[in-house]
Amino acid sequence: MSQNAVERTVGSPDEDLDLLEALRDREPAAADRLVSAHGERAYRLAARITGNEQDSEEAVQDAFYAVIRKIDTFRGESAFGSWLYRVVANAAYQKLRQRRDHVRWDDVLPTFDEQSRDAGAPIADWSPRVNDPSIQTELRMALEAAIGQLPPAYRMVLVLRDVEGRSLAEIEELLELSVPVVKIRIHRARLFVRKELGGAMTALDRITAAQVDS
Repeated sequence: MSQNAVERTVGSPDEDLDLLEALRDREPAAADRLVSAHGERAYRLAARITGNEQDSEEAVQDAFYAVIRKIDTFRGESAFGSWLYRVVANAAYQKLRQRRDHVRWDDVLPTFDEQSRDAGAPIADWSPRVNDPSIQTELRMALEAAIGQLPPAYRMVLVLRDVEGRSLAEIEELLELSVPVVKIRIHRARLFVRKELGGAMTALDRITAAQVDS
């Protein structure tokens, strides 16, 4: 991953140099400076992964505590912010794993043929209706529910890629995964979400039709 890509996402090493030195010197105000500089963005990342306010707050607290304790292990091989947000993402991931009872992945994931093509039944195409104001609330709720059912590892990459807009290289850096693994997880997560949204939209159409006929 290029240094410029990291810097665009989480700030350059120069921006955090004074903070980094304060943390390494164990200055009394260093923790407050860390929260001030990165707390809001760290919380947003954790919230998007966990979907839960309390878990997000605890994940950020755990991550910042770990950063303060382990600051001497940071070697400067990447931007300080990149390392920090990887710790935050991992803390949020652990919270998600501890809290959620997920559906069995093999039972809901679309099946594939030998060429890795979707071999299951056709999935309803709801995309032309995404901008329909009459279903915006239902669509948003269905999307949140679908993302909430994803296994933690798949939810993390989908949130980072499709919600936060991170590049594949940035996700590779944050999660310490290879780009091929990231691509596979994003693809499978998108298929699952698409399947769930298709089902939700079909159910909504049936309710609407029933109301019209009554």
